[in-house]
Amino acid sequence: MTNPKQTLSERAWNHAELAERVDNDEELLRELLTIFKEDFPSTMRSLESAIAVPDSKSASRLSHTLKGMLSSLGAGRAAAAASKLEGLAALGENASLKEAFAELEREGASLLPELDAYMSEVRR
Repeated sequence: MTNPKQTLSERAWNHAELAERVDNDEELLRELLTIFKEDFPSTMRSLESAIAVPDSKSASRLSHTLKGMLSSLGAGRAAAAASKLEGLAALGENASLKEAFAELEREGASLLPELDAYMSEVRR
């Protein structure tokens, strides 16, 4: 489970980390965020479907994909939730997948508004 103190003190997204990765190229940063915002919902839906079946192999693969996407963006909390889900799926812990998915959804729900706020700010 996520540490409540970490959740309160750590932002869902680390802009500085991503900016450093792209050599402070704001245009590239915006492009990466746009691609993420387009891909994230469909990947989450696919993951939710895999968990519902349950299809541990697909859930593990999709969680791994999300972990990479989120890590690349500097979304540490959400990446950690995806990593936890990946591990459970790899072990075939189907009973725990729904709870772990709910945690990933919560992290995504806190991440997306931060990304939206940034995107709105840079469009000005």
